[in-house]
Amino acid sequence: MTAIQLTAPLHGWAAALDDVPDAVFAGRMLGDGAAIDPLGTTLHAPCDGQVLTLHAGGHAITLRGEGGVELLMHIGIDTVQLGGSGFTAKVAVGDMVTRGQPLIDFDLDALVQAAPSLMTPIIVTNGDAFRIVDRTGGRAVAVGDPLLTLEPLGAVAVDTQASGGERVVADVRVPLAHGIHARPAARIGEVAKGFAATCWLAKNGTEARTSGAVGLLGLGIRHGDTISVIASGPDAAQAVTALVDLIEGGMGEGVGEVPAAPIAAPPPAQPVDLPEGQLAGTLAAPGFAIGTARWLRVADIAVPVDGQGPGVEAARLDSALAAVRDRLSAEDGTHAGATIRAAHIAFLDDPELRKAADRDVGAGRDAGHAWRQATRAQAEVLRSLGDARLAERADDLLDLERQVLRELTGAADDALAFAPGTILLADDLLPSQVMALDPACVVGLVVERGGPTSHVAILAATMGLPALVAVGAPLNEVADGATLILDADNGVLHVAPDDATLAEARTRMERRAADRAAALAQAAEHCVTADGVRIEAFANLGSVEDAVVAMANGAEGSGLLRTEFLFLERDTAPDAAEQAALYGNIAATLEGRPLIVRLLDVGGDKPASYLPIAPEENPALGLRGIRVALAMPDILEAQLRGILSVQPVGQCRIMVPMVASVDEITAVRAVVDRLRVEMDITERVEVGIMVETPAAAVTSATLAAHADFLSIGTNDLTQYALAMDRGNPAVAGGVDGLHPAVLQLIAHTTDGAKRHGRWVGVCGGLASDRLAVPLLIGLGITELSASPRFVPELKALVRRLDTAACHRLALRALAASSPREVRAMAREFCQELAA
Repeated sequence: MTAIQLTAPLHGWAAALDDVPDAVFAGRMLGDGAAIDPLGTTLHAPCDGQVLTLHAGGHAITLRGEGGVELLMHIGIDTVQLGGSGFTAKVAVGDMVTRGQPLIDFDLDALVQAAPSLMTPIIVTNGDAFRIVDRTGGRAVAVGDPLLTLEPLGAVAVDTQASGGERVVADVRVPLAHGIHARPAARIGEVAKGFAATCWLAKNGTEARTSGAVGLLGLGIRHGDTISVIASGPDAAQAVTALVDLIEGGMGEGVGEVPAAPIAAPPPAQPVDLPEGQLAGTLAAPGFAIGTARWLRVADIAVPVDGQGPGVEAARLDSALAAVRDRLSAEDGTHAGATIRAAHIAFLDDPELRKAADRDVGAGRDAGHAWRQATRAQAEVLRSLGDARLAERADDLLDLERQVLRELTGAADDALAFAPGTILLADDLLPSQVMALDPACVVGLVVERGGPTSHVAILAATMGLPALVAVGAPLNEVADGATLILDADNGVLHVAPDDATLAEARTRMERRAADRAAALAQAAEHCVTADGVRIEAFANLGSVEDAVVAMANGAEGSGLLRTEFLFLERDTAPDAAEQAALYGNIAATLEGRPLIVRLLDVGGDKPASYLPIAPEENPALGLRGIRVALAMPDILEAQLRGILSVQPVGQCRIMVPMVASVDEITAVRAVVDRLRVEMDITERVEVGIMVETPAAAVTSATLAAHADFLSIGTNDLTQYALAMDRGNPAVAGGVDGLHPAVLQLIAHTTDGAKRHGRWVGVCGGLASDRLAVPLLIGLGITELSASPRFVPELKALVRRLDTAACHRLALRALAASSPREVRAMAREFCQELAA
């Protein structure tokens, strides 16, 4: 068959799809082709053909041209958000057009101001029927110049895997604000490929295969339409369920009616009263440091687009992936580092990621180019899901991109050697970069983007590096070499401080170092206030290594053992025996001290791949915490068996997360009591609850009648009380546990617990906040579970406190108007205490 010539539909600069700033197009999720950065104002037909679809917004059109080739032309990136403004269609669906005929006029000047890019992809969407044998790129083109030459592949094999058999059908209402346009169509096609089934979408009796983006666009599916999801084949039911969940979840495209104009996310909150020369950020790891600003700026590793042939490039990619996997498996380090390396290995072994890379390798691309396209496309998907913590996992994919590309190209490791006293600044940081830092030289981290629950934040806390994230664009104004004071505890970066401020900061550093040494010397002594009130100083743990550190720092037990590390980054749940061994090792390390084990808290920000939790529009308010365990009784029973197996019985106490009602605590206690009988355990085992929801705080008196103790998780309680996601950089600066509303919920909790003689602890971030400790004791808290390294300082602080004075401070704070006012009160109180 003769070759098919497609000509440039625009006057502009021809480029490769790789240059399109959108992972869906650059990753060829809709097909291969070319792109043009327009200089003209009209899109023309690149061949003779028929108009198949014309998007309601006027920015995208599909044609069926010579030889049956199907083409998508998409003017600009994210132009669907413009709702048709700036576009004028010159043709209609069904029209026959000739090469060079005007299709769409657009206002170039207006679109340049409104869209992130006007790069226009020209995509061959039925690439199984055609191979691109020549393409123009890297030069200016005029309308009608040669752009793509296609070679037909002959008859395409019919998909027979599920062409017959019973169909499974489900209806779904489309919540996507802009309907099903190019990006959602690609996502639907990618998900459908994962099942042994043939899948369709149908609207008003017209069907289109999910494997054909043009067909899906041709259905004209808009916001609010009710469509049918159809599948046939062995996995038909699973495929329909997955596609319905995907569509109902919104795919990160925004749900609801189309807004009149795009609304930009606000920048990270900067306190209105912040003095000049200071920047606000979100606490990622506590501490205080003085140092010199050094920027970490890392350029992309250069890789060619075209490779040496599919066989050669596939072997190169195999070798590089194996080398990175072997290195990650062999590296030693902290538990946090090991967990992160395990997550990276899981990504390396992800078959979908490899399949995407293999597809580009098979098309003649260089192995490095193919790996970059695959990782960035998947990272874009994670960022588009609307969950801040999943977006943070995209950083892990970009980290792996660099590691594999270094293997493929021989590029040197990122230069991460810095002079002593460095406070490292970056627009973002990768976990491997943080693990490569020398804490003897780098004394703090400040990041423009990032989030407080990212792997970078976890590593910084483990390494003892104070860190701020989500500082925003103002950080770019800080010059390399500037003197900085990093006050992570208060979320502030002082830039180029004057001599007096710097001298005061140095005095504060010296005093903190002396206080730390004195506190460590007395760490083994009991924690008692100045007026003789016993306060238990516990530590939050996530591993045996954490328990060793806690013991070295004088912890009197553990108020929170996070058990998620046993369940995440693996293919199956741990059985009771595996859990019993781990809990037993930690209990033995604590040498008989209390160990409060929090039941599995997954869902929301901590998904487990093997748990059937469907995508949710708002995961933080969905199936998470104890709701997951009660919905999956086998998981709950195995964990309780593991806990009850630890000797001596009773050292491990059970804590139920995310409680909102009495039914949840009584359901768990019923299982515990049944297992005690089955396991011939006569000793009573304490079962308590975490107070993380406003509902639990408000009904604490009722819950305390059924719980042996209450422990407040201030991180979640704060974000739920304030309706602010602590993982969202746009609002994270306002998430402060010393907000008067949060303090009132804590006060309500302690009052309710007293009615039944129950003790109340705090295992959230406020227990490690120096300003918060006097307030918590004043509100009636008698157990504080902090980060292991903070325990000596916690004990030293408590020994200087008088509970009556703390109570008076707490009463004043409850009547305050803002968290800033509360912190000012607490700071003054602590300064008087130190005087």
